[in-house]
Amino acid sequence: MTELAIGIDGGGSSCRAAVTNAAGRILGRGTAGPSNILSDLDNSLINIVASAKNALSDAGLSPESVSSVAAVVGVAGANVGDYAERIERVLPFARRRVVTDATTALQGALGDYDGVIGAFGTGSVYSARRNGKIYGIGGWGFVVGDQASGARLGRDLLEQSLLARDGVRPSSPVTQTVMAEYGDDPERVVEFAHVSRPNDFARYAPVVFEAAAKGDPVATAIVRNAAASIGESLDALLWPECEAICLLGGLANAYRPWLAERHVALLREPRGDVLQGAIDLAVKFLHEEGTSAA
Repeated sequence: MTELAIGIDGGGSSCRAAVTNAAGRILGRGTAGPSNILSDLDNSLINIVASAKNALSDAGLSPESVSSVAAVVGVAGANVGDYAERIERVLPFARRRVVTDATTALQGALGDYDGVIGAFGTGSVYSARRNGKIYGIGGWGFVVGDQASGARLGRDLLEQSLLARDGVRPSSPVTQTVMAEYGDDPERVVEFAHVSRPNDFARYAPVVFEAAAKGDPVATAIVRNAAASIGESLDALLWPECEAICLLGGLANAYRPWLAERHVALLREPRGDVLQGAIDLAVKFLHEEGTSAA
């Protein structure tokens, strides 16, 4: 019977893994490159497996023992088409379950309790648990979704910089800085945009927040628009008796000052992060095996 579990957080900027025993004690951790399955499935699979092998090595175990563990992988895009099934078929773990990053984020933040979560990193996604039933929205990817994500902030900054360069919108210090990075050549901006992946755009997210904190009008408008979209999504999931909203991901704290008071009043500190959610689900998955075997 499998005795080890691996929880994997497949993020758009990096992939994190942790291996645990049946009691949930973490034995080792590992990281690898991005795992955006919608834009780069092949490399995502490579990085998912690499993060698991690195975690096993960190635990003093053979990387090849991936074939004897139970794993839960939380990744954006698992809710689209047959991506989850395709990933499950090829992963080398003894038993594997692929879920959305919203599922692992919810479990990490709330445990088994009710509430609403929003996760903001390279991408964005929302989920809620009400009376034990899980609801999710968003997580549709960078091209048609992921509002308020790091990738969308970066994309919006580049768009506004080009509009300012063309004289359509007023310029500002941040748009001037961006255009200077590209030698004030809009064609170079377009070339970057066409060859870049979401995590490439997301590197501009800190630039947007830093400029907004200084009162830059373009950056402020971008952040306010993103915060408004967060409010809309939270409202779509909230119910009158809901007592907790948890924000997760690398941009969670940056957004707190920009949220509406009605949402700030419900903010609670997460019990754990997205990786912890993947770990918890992996341990539960491991115990399912033990129950079925019995």
